[in-house]
Amino acid sequence: MSAAAAATVGLGYCPVAGRGCDRTTEHVLDPDTLGDHLDRLFRAAWALCGSRDEAEDLVQETYARVLARPRLVRGQDDVFYLLRALRNTFISKRRAAACRPRSSSVELETLELADQRGGSADPAQTVETRELYAAIAMLPDEFRDVLIAIDVVGLSYQEAATALGLREGTVTSRLHRARRRFADLLDPA
Repeated sequence: MSAAAAATVGLGYCPVAGRGCDRTTEHVLDPDTLGDHLDRLFRAAWALCGSRDEAEDLVQETYARVLARPRLVRGQDDVFYLLRALRNTFISKRRAAACRPRSSSVELETLELADQRGGSADPAQTVETRELYAAIAMLPDEFRDVLIAIDVVGLSYQEAATALGLREGTVTSRLHRARRRFADLLDPA
């Protein structure tokens, strides 16, 4: 659909997707419904950070930024907006951390305590889950984002393409390469 055709039917033209984007369904993000997306955002944050504690901090900071002022959201689903905000918050924190000097010589893994908040009763499963999320966090950004959106959060290919601002074919190819790299990270043999 061309830009002119999209304008005549009330759609905004999206140059990234190359098609019309429905901009008529704008609404204010409802703070009362944000809790409905907490589980998906936490899984996405854990996959981004590779650490449960950092994921909790990231989700909390994302919610604080989003709730700081009213947000106008285009489209039907708030989860796309929240995932984009989560990713942007992660990138901002990463950039800020890169500017700060590091002075610790102690390995954080040696200081890690057992998770007292519940979770899995099986310690082996807990360790395996942590290793999986750490491996996801080691992927390059372009592959990690697609893998998180589809395999961790559970979005469809089309939903992931919309959330990430990519074409569906790009999402498909990046997901294939991300899964291959992820498998190589888990089994380097």
